[in-house]
Amino acid sequence: MRSPLAGRLPYLGLALLALALDRGTKILVEAHLDRSRSVEVIPGFFDLTYVRNPGGVFGILRNLDEGIRSALFTIFPAIAIVFIAAYAAHLPASRKLAQASLALILGGAAGNLVDRLRYGQVIDFLDVYWRDYHWPAFNLADSAICIGVGMLILETVLAREEPAPDAAAGAQPAGPAPRGGASERHSA
Repeated sequence: MRSPLAGRLPYLGLALLALALDRGTKILVEAHLDRSRSVEVIPGFFDLTYVRNPGGVFGILRNLDEGIRSALFTIFPAIAIVFIAAYAAHLPASRKLAQASLALILGGAAGNLVDRLRYGQVIDFLDVYWRDYHWPAFNLADSAICIGVGMLILETVLAREEPAPDAAAGAQPAGPAPRGGASERHSA
């Protein structure tokens, strides 16, 4: 009998890598960035800015009562992690793009959940902007989740474009046989 992890170790590794990179960068941000200022990386486009986000992605629901917000953003991600892991375990390991997508989502969700459990909020530090327009600050966990979701959408689109198994085998469509064979064309 094959192990349930057979063929899935690379995806587990990818999820753990996303989690480790997220945690590592957040540890560096806490140790080296002051919350009172930004560090310019690409002038006029990208800064490192240490902020704490009490809300959800892009700060949604940040004004919700702290107790409700804390429970909401801790319980739901924990439940989502369980469902994502279960779905990934159910999905064939041969669905590589879907498995990699789920691994990135899982690693990113776990990274942000660690922050929620430690601080009640998430550490964000990637600040992308153009002139006066600032995209809400984000982190590597958010990036892993967004890339994973994008890859999952791509995988879904590509799966729909694959020919059906019958068409791939060269089977004829159901229905009446085609007319006008060679013998019928010459007999008139």
